[in-house]
Amino acid sequence: MRVLVTGGTGFAGSHAVRALRAAGHELRLLVRSAEKVERVFGDGAPRDLVVGDITDPDSVGKALEGVDALVHAAAVVSMEGNRAEEVLATNHRGVELVVGGGVERGLESIVYVSSIGAIFTPNTGPVHRDSPVADEDSSSAYGRSKADAELLVRELQDKGAPIRTVYPQSILGPDDPGLSEANHALVVYLRDTMVDTSSGFELVDVRDLASLIAALVDPALPAGRYIPPGDYRPWPELIELMRELTGWRVRYVPVPGWLLRGLGVLGDLVKRVVPFDFPLTSEAMHFATQWPGTRPYLPPGCELSFRDGRETYADTIRWLHRDGHIKARHVGKLGE
Repeated sequence: MRVLVTGGTGFAGSHAVRALRAAGHELRLLVRSAEKVERVFGDGAPRDLVVGDITDPDSVGKALEGVDALVHAAAVVSMEGNRAEEVLATNHRGVELVVGGGVERGLESIVYVSSIGAIFTPNTGPVHRDSPVADEDSSSAYGRSKADAELLVRELQDKGAPIRTVYPQSILGPDDPGLSEANHALVVYLRDTMVDTSSGFELVDVRDLASLIAALVDPALPAGRYIPPGDYRPWPELIELMRELTGWRVRYVPVPGWLLRGLGVLGDLVKRVVPFDFPLTSEAMHFATQWPGTRPYLPPGCELSFRDGRETYADTIRWLHRDGHIKARHVGKLGE
């Protein structure tokens, strides 16, 4: 099939492009920069490009011409208060034009890469495929934008649209074109400090997510909502894993969950004036201290395998060193 991919130069999107090509699909990318396509993919860069924006009807209309399916992975992922307007405008409008446009054109298959945050509400138990849409009054623009988009997509699904929504947990892995949220957090853990608090951290390997996205393009699979298996570890266990992998004593600070959530609110206020590198936001702290884990759900008959988190962390730490984000002492014995 000829598949349109948005967000194809991003982290999940670039891995999805490679997985779709490996599956034999012809690809078209809607991108803002042809130069970034060359930088991300090198000599293997896709050539069928539409340069434009997911919020521009003309760009989206041109990109949708003549394709059989689409993967919408483009979104502004930021919890910074000073980018709130950009996040809200881009994410909802993008879904409206791209996913809605694909439905209007009768595409065989539409894969929407959402976020587990779209269906996460603290203190309600593990997140599952039938979890209600998160409160649109979320403290972050990103959370509100994903919840708002989720309502639109579910409305289209209820009308019979062939949309397969995938909800990734924190996406971790190597070969990240820009340092995404979870990979950036891993840098902070190794370079600065970790926090021992309530709850834990759950990841999905970007390579496994890409394989799932490529599988979901198959129009024979039922439309619906899917959650990949994630690797969940309580914070003390994750701290110990970092020590085992690197062979050195990773620094950490015990902090109660309630205090971290309070500091996250303060971080939101400070970042509006003075941006800083540490991922201290209200939304991030809710995830860090109240995350209940997920109940995975895959298409019937799906035989994909998903990596153990230990492998993902090791591969990612090695890549972070190769790409210059951390030093040899942070990698420890993984660099041997």
